[in-house]
Amino acid sequence: MITLSTRDIDRIIEMAWEDRTTFEAIEFQFGLKEQEVIELMRKEMKPKSFKMWRKRVQGRATKHEKLRTFREGRFKCSRQKQITHNNISKR
Repeated sequence: MITLSTRDIDRIIEMAWEDRTTFEAIEFQFGLKEQEVIELMRKEMKPKSFKMWRKRVQGRATKHEKLRTFREGRFKCSRQKQITHNNISKR
């Protein structure tokens, strides 16, 4: 497994919790495949939180690029700051 900083681990967990962030996006950004993300989540989270996350993610079409019904664009809240390559841009 790749050596990750605490900041990277926190970001991966945050991305994994987000419904619309695909496992492919996590792999592109951090080099972790879906199974490695699951192992990381299991290691870093409380057992009950991990089980709740797995129940939510399992079978969810938005977590896999090929199962999505939309191809371009993404949901973005109007209050969300501009994010570029995992760094929040200053205005």
